[in-house]
Amino acid sequence: MARKTARPGRTLVVFFLAMAIAYGLVALAGTWKPTLGLDLQGGTSITLRAEGDPGEEALDQARQIIDDRVNGSGVAEAEVTTQGGNEIVVEIPGENARNLIETVQRTAQLRFRLVACSTVDGRCATSTGLPEGIQIDPSTTLPQEDGDQGEGNNRAALGSWARLSDTGSDGGEKDGNGQEQGQGADEGAQGKGGKQSAYDACIAAAADDKTAAKPLEWIDNPTTACVDAFTEFEASGGCQQGASAAMGDDPATPLITCDEDGIAYLLSPAMIEGTQLDDAGAAIPQQQVNYVVTLSFDGEGSDVFADISNALVGTEKQFAIVLDGQVLSAPTMEGRILDGNAQISGDFTETTANSLATSLRYGSLPIAFEDQPLVETIGPSLAGDQLSAGLTAGGIGLAIVMLYCLLYYRGLGTVVIASLFVAAGITYAMVLLLSETANFTLTLPGIAGLIVAVGITADSFIVYFERIRDEMRIGKSMRVAVESGWKRARNTCLAADAVSLLAAVVLYIFAAGVVKGFAFALGLTTIIDLVVFFWFTHPMVSYLAKYRFFNKGHRLSGLSPETLGVSRVATGGNA
Repeated sequence: MARKTARPGRTLVVFFLAMAIAYGLVALAGTWKPTLGLDLQGGTSITLRAEGDPGEEALDQARQIIDDRVNGSGVAEAEVTTQGGNEIVVEIPGENARNLIETVQRTAQLRFRLVACSTVDGRCATSTGLPEGIQIDPSTTLPQEDGDQGEGNNRAALGSWARLSDTGSDGGEKDGNGQEQGQGADEGAQGKGGKQSAYDACIAAAADDKTAAKPLEWIDNPTTACVDAFTEFEASGGCQQGASAAMGDDPATPLITCDEDGIAYLLSPAMIEGTQLDDAGAAIPQQQVNYVVTLSFDGEGSDVFADISNALVGTEKQFAIVLDGQVLSAPTMEGRILDGNAQISGDFTETTANSLATSLRYGSLPIAFEDQPLVETIGPSLAGDQLSAGLTAGGIGLAIVMLYCLLYYRGLGTVVIASLFVAAGITYAMVLLLSETANFTLTLPGIAGLIVAVGITADSFIVYFERIRDEMRIGKSMRVAVESGWKRARNTCLAADAVSLLAAVVLYIFAAGVVKGFAFALGLTTIIDLVVFFWFTHPMVSYLAKYRFFNKGHRLSGLSPETLGVSRVATGGNA
């Protein structure tokens, strides 16, 4: 069988094409400056004050959940600390971090309930009737008193039907027009006097109603007291008064609440809770253009969800996705969902979908916070010359390494210099891309991690070049020595880089704060070192071996007989 011929030129062309694609993506992202961390550019400080006296344990648990939220979708290096006995301070790099307030503050209590009544469903009107002047037309909307049709309610009726699509069921995937996420539980307009008594009567009556423990049966015959409370709430314009949850969001009791478009709902006790959610994410499904929030339930949640889908599929009955007491969407079931994977579709943007998914993925906050957190802009924690000093130190170190390699390896030293420049170019492109896609922020410790990697990269070249010299000392030509030396050097370099990468991973997992940035930068540059070593340095040396300047052992090539300590350089096998 003929031996496969090495094609270093082709490898180099592919390598530089990949670099060009990387910088093309950077150009599409539209930014040529990396995102700097709190220590270098400052950012936004959000101070959350807990309601009441939460206790040290609950406050620390909330701090950890918030830390997971703001840092969980990337390497943003936000700092989350407790202050006093009832405050959590979140410091996020960048002045536009105000859009994270909702993600930070949301309590994220997710529950799945069944819809017994809504203002676009006439079933409840048959139980008790409505006050004079109020009628429900299930095909349109809820007219107001004195003939006022209520423009807001018309919009709500037209936009209220969401769809929950199955990602792996026999019902197929459906599109829908679900509602965009709400702001969490607004301050409920708790009714006073008779209205509050109606809510209390609903809860008390439901506790004695045996079917309330079986929501699939209860929605066909809801407790009369709850229907009365719902009727009174809607007749008094509860949703138009800004109410989100008229009753406390207790998973064991029915709930009267609204969605953000003003649709009122009477909901069953919760069938699935957020604690039964394994994972949540944001994505754009194939052949679609809008973002959805994907959900994956645990074993128990999957079983319950399968029961819901079996009971509701093919009917017009709805179930509600309730977040912090507010209805996020109320879809009908389009297919049987048997594997516990589903998606919420709606008017999501990338930001709102990721915000909701992050809040759900990292759990519910054990405490509630006061409205209107203190938000202020903070300056960098380090002096402005610290960044310049760090970059200067890195530049001096890089120059010394290049000068040494050029003096010691002579002609081969040019390969070292070219490899270091290529590695720097790839690192810069990756930092820019990760700033856009993974919220990576460059801090002073991160810059230190990039500088440390210069030594790791230079080590790879030294091991390889010394292997080539050893092979040539025993009489092999350069072209043969390049390949035989490569086989030995690559294993050594792989082992060394594996140890460095393992150290970076362990440090990243167990470290906190800006140390994570150092570990991330170290791991990133270690991977880049391997890429450059395999797909640039090796093919470049193989390519240079074709030229007489190197393979004949010119005294400036770094492979001369004097440099190798031999009488002559073998030239056999050269073209």
